[in-house]
Amino acid sequence: MNQLSDPALLPHTRCPTGYLTPAAVGGRHRKLGSLSALAGLALLVLAAPCVSANAADTLSAPAPAASGPITSIREYAVPAVRLVRDDGKVVSLADEMNDGRPIVLNFIFTTCTSICPMMSSVFAQFDRRLGADAAKVHLMSISLDPEQDTPARLLEYARKFDAGREWQHYTGTQAASIAAQRAFDVYRGGKMSHVAVTLMRAAPGKPWLRIEGIVTPDDLVRNYRELLAAR
Repeated sequence: MNQLSDPALLPHTRCPTGYLTPAAVGGRHRKLGSLSALAGLALLVLAAPCVSANAADTLSAPAPAASGPITSIREYAVPAVRLVRDDGKVVSLADEMNDGRPIVLNFIFTTCTSICPMMSSVFAQFDRRLGADAAKVHLMSISLDPEQDTPARLLEYARKFDAGREWQHYTGTQAASIAAQRAFDVYRGGKMSHVAVTLMRAAPGKPWLRIEGIVTPDDLVRNYRELLAAR
């Protein structure tokens, strides 16, 4: 898997999984007094979870696939559920997805400390790479943890990634969130078992491109432009 390309949006250290995390790792250059101390430290590092200093939940990131993300074309029926947008407005998911713009969709939650920040970082970089075309696309992030993710918390999360008006975050009831997850085949029983999936549709009525795994911003731009060209 290619490393994400914008250091400004990424954390600054690595955990044993190979993913960058926001955890501060100190003492890199300290001398250890004995071989036993060195061995003990190595065991602690290997056993340590990848967490951020302010994380409410711990989530281990999956090992990157050697072959990269898996793409497929799917047909999904948008469920008739109502969600709450990060501006506090209650909206129909179908209406939000059928406003005529291409859709780029993922599922995240704000206290996730592994794949969610990476997926959001990809969205932010994708949005910037589109330049003036960014206003023509609708980026959507639906919370997997609506009980914790209030509109205010989602708005704060969105600001961390400099989300523009074309990128909106959604919460709602637990039942509505699960219905949306099931409709797009991302429900895995709970937020701690979620997977990295990005979904893209060129226009209402068109099939969806499903991308399983962490995709780079450049590849997401390429996927997006190819999907638009094929519609």
